[in-house]
Amino acid sequence: MASERLSMRKIREILRQKWALGRSHREVAVSLGVSVGIVAKTVLRATTAKLTWESVVALDEAALEVRLYGRGAEPGSRRPEPDYAWIDIERRKAGVTLELLHLEYLERHPDGYRYTQYCELYRRWLKRQRLVMRHVHRAGEKLFTDYAGKRPHVVDRETGEAIPVELFVAVLGASNLTYAEATRTQRVADWTASHVRALEYVGGVPAAMVPDQLKSAVVEACRYEPGIQRAYEELAAHYGTTIIPARPATPRDKAKVEVGVQVAERWIVARLRNEVHFSLESINARIAELLEELNGRTMRRYGTSRRALFERLERAALRPLPAERFVYGEWRIAKVGIDYHVEIDRHLYSVPFALSGERVDVRMTATTIEIFHRGDRVASHARSHTRGRHTTVDAHMPERHRQHLEWTPGRMIQWAGSIGPETAGLVTAILESRRHPEQGYRSCLGILRLGRHYGEARLEAACSRALAVGARSYRHVDSVLRAGLDRLPAAETAPTTATPPDHENIRGRDYYH
Repeated sequence: MASERLSMRKIREILRQKWALGRSHREVAVSLGVSVGIVAKTVLRATTAKLTWESVVALDEAALEVRLYGRGAEPGSRRPEPDYAWIDIERRKAGVTLELLHLEYLERHPDGYRYTQYCELYRRWLKRQRLVMRHVHRAGEKLFTDYAGKRPHVVDRETGEAIPVELFVAVLGASNLTYAEATRTQRVADWTASHVRALEYVGGVPAAMVPDQLKSAVVEACRYEPGIQRAYEELAAHYGTTIIPARPATPRDKAKVEVGVQVAERWIVARLRNEVHFSLESINARIAELLEELNGRTMRRYGTSRRALFERLERAALRPLPAERFVYGEWRIAKVGIDYHVEIDRHLYSVPFALSGERVDVRMTATTIEIFHRGDRVASHARSHTRGRHTTVDAHMPERHRQHLEWTPGRMIQWAGSIGPETAGLVTAILESRRHPEQGYRSCLGILRLGRHYGEARLEAACSRALAVGARSYRHVDSVLRAGLDRLPAAETAPTTATPPDHENIRGRDYYH
């Protein structure tokens, strides 16, 4: 509260006792029934005005007041009233104080109110405003976001059913510039996408974003240390801003957006109630039209529109948007298998083989799969929706696996053919017997390498025996060579089955007809 100004009579007496009588501050204070501080301020003001006791004696009370406090209003007239709405707007600019605004006021109105009364009048004006107006929001400081309680709807073209949709609302703190759009849900993907479009609408990034503690923004509600949803936190990092959730059960933390939601419900949702829209695209096109009307309307309290206030006050205070748009990604935790792959939606993606058995974080977008281990990105793949297949980077494989990958069915058969036709025939049969030829590589390589130990001639003979009995494995060929069966002459004809003897216990095939 402003202190009441002393009368000129009392001021003159203070100066008389100080300058003419030479008394101390305390003695003057006791004599006149005022505080020591008032005595000190009065003497300081007179000294600053370059007064002496002789000049004070020569001045009447009106002239003395002008010297001490500046020119006041003429008798019967009122001092110029400050523009309180203008003061409230200007205070939102960085570095602007009431003292600076008062000096500018005096430059325009030298006979205006002094600083103490100026501040008191402004505070009285604030008290007459709604409680939500008491926060002073600096330009470019905060973007408040929330969903409206009253929801618009779209109509199913086939059934005629009215399907409610969500209305996302974002409001800049200083200018009240408002953005709104309809979304299918309040899920994280829709929530983050709405933020991206809101930032693009205002053309910049505020220092902070203030959401309510809904699940899409906060995974663990807490008054002091709320847990931010990971994708939302990632969005804030991408745009170089921060997230400051409103405290639970603290309406004043989000008063700006609550008023913005109320305005959006009145000027957007209410006007949509009798309109029919069959898609989100249609209803959002209409919301965009209504939004321009809303932001272009003159606010009664400030005498200007949200858009004009934004251009004048807030656009320059926002940080620039990054070069690339934020892309939403869903996060999962996965364990790397012994084959150094992780499974995402029935498709396998490779990571460096040294991470086998480790737990990793997987970020999934519509087009990419990124894999992180302890915060470092260790792999990135184009997303595939083909189930049961592998996406493998050669650099992720151990050296022995990379060498194995260099083989092809044609190369395998060509090598086998250099040994002999029987070996080539067995290799071909093995590859054709597998669902995928690669599944027979290891067996074929094992057979071909047996020629180094036993010689190509013996291997050719062993493969011939394997083909004759229908064997299709490395183990069979290896067993033949170990036992030396390849050296035995092959039977020229297959043994015939002996005719069973006649016996009363042998019924014959006619018995079963």
